[in-house]
This record gives sequence, structure tokens and C-alpha cells, in this order.
Amino acid sequence: MNWTAFSGALELGFLYSLVGLGVYLSFRILDFPDLTVDGSFPLGGAVAASLIVNGVPPFMATGVAVVAGCLAGLCTAWLSVQFKILNLLASILTMIALYSINLRIMGQPNVSLLGEPTLFSPLQGLLDALPKLVGLPLLLLVVAVATIWLLNWFLASELGLAMRATGSTPTMAEAQGVRTGAMLLGGLALSNGLVALAGALFAQTNGFADVSLGVGTIVFGLAAVIVGETLLGSRLRSIPVQTLAVLVGAVVYRLAIALALNADWIGLKAQDLNLVTAVLVAIALIAPQGRKAFTRS
Repeated sequence: MNWTAFSGALELGFLYSLVGLGVYLSFRILDFPDLTVDGSFPLGGAVAASLIVNGVPPFMATGVAVVAGCLAGLCTAWLSVQFKILNLLASILTMIALYSINLRIMGQPNVSLLGEPTLFSPLQGLLDALPKLVGLPLLLLVVAVATIWLLNWFLASELGLAMRATGSTPTMAEAQGVRTGAMLLGGLALSNGLVALAGALFAQTNGFADVSLGVGTIVFGLAAVIVGETLLGSRLRSIPVQTLAVLVGAVVYRLAIALALNADWIGLKAQDLNLVTAVLVAIALIAPQGRKAFTRS
């Protein structure tokens, strides 16, 4: 694997760690299997790209994209809480609707950002001063670390503790006066807001937004969570370690994919991405069982 592929894998790993954090919130904290992320990721890119090409400042466009992602999460939670629709089905309905909404927003299947200002344009001088292919991954690492710090702070707050109680023991949480429905609404809004932020940053770093960007996003997010948990194992006793594990899992996952696709002796090609993804996630799921069997023996 050459330096270009390694740098690209790091860049995607840091970027998709935001998706992993969003999936971690819904999957681990709220115990809510949410497939909305397959729609909210391209939603973030579509909103940001469409606004930027129409003259809206990138910072504001990114903020609106995050709000759009939050609304998508709210829609899923509302269907589940208000109408008692099965959580998985509610998220699938929202995901399907978002495909058409994203097409409406962009007015076409994709939008190019080549030549347009982005969130990183003011930092171009700093990026140029750093070694080639280092600046952007380093900047995305800073974004990922800052997001993790803010998420850790939130989950340690009174509201965050109520959200954690909702996912862990909803009956007990209700007995303590926690409005579990409101916690689900807020939690899924925050989760999909993070995913939409990742989509907006992806569009601005890669120079385009496409309606098909969300295909497999939930798998990437779950892979980041599961791989990180597998690597850190018994150390996952605190929220800061768990969120750090998501970042580690996302980076390791993207590096493993890049290594597999760039290893000529394996014979894999770009079209084998989904196959590699499935194999890596399966290994991450099986590894803890093998570790327990080895420990017992």
C-alpha cells in the first residue's frame, strides 16, 4: 500500500468515525437499531453542496446540513414513539423517503463542488504548509477528537445520563421521572446530526455530493463500533474509552480495506469492497468468541 492510499484511508477513517459515533449513540446508548443513517449521510452532503453552489457560506451550509440530519432522526423517532412503529421499520421508512428528498434538494443525482469554496478553504494556507497528503487527514483528526470530547461531555451531563438510562433500563428510567420518548427524539436527532455532518464534510473534501453516497453507511458505522470494541475488549468500561474505540475502529477498518484492495497478491478489486466489508465485520464479531474460548482453555 503506497502513501497515497494510506493517507486516503486515514482521511476516510477519521471522517467515518463521525458516522461511527452517530451509530454508537443509537445502537449502544439508546439500543435503537437505526437505518436512517443510510439516508442522513447523503442528506448532509446534498444540503451542504446545494447551498454552497448557490452562494451560501460553507460554515452556514454545513450547519444547515447538520440541522437537516437532526430532523431526519426526529422523523424516525417520532414514527416510533408517537405511532408505535417498530424501530427498525420506522428507520427504513425514513431512509427510503430521504432518497427522494435528496434528489429534490439537489435537483439532479449529483452536485459538483469543484472550484467552490468549502469549510477548509480558509485553512488552505495551513494545509499547503504541511507535507503533502498529511494536512487534510490531520485536520479531520482534530474534528473527530473535538467531536468525541463534546460527546463525552454531553453523555456525562444530567441530560446525557438520562439518555443512557433510557437505552439501558427504560422502565426504571420512567419510574425516575425520565421522559423516555423525549430522550429517544433527542438521541436520534443528535445521532443523525453527526452522520449528516460527516456527509457534509465528505462532500466538501471530495468535491461532490451524490444521491448514492449513503449505500452501506450503516455497515461502515457498525464496523467502526464493533471493530473498536473487539480491539479494546475488556477496557470498555467508561464512555470516553468507548467513544475512543469508535475512532480507533473506524481507522483500523478503513486501513484494513485499503490494505486488502491494494494487495495485488490477493487479487481484490474496487468492486469487491462490499465483500471485504462483510468479511471484516464478520471477523470482528467472531473474534470475541474465539478470545473467550482461548481464555477458557
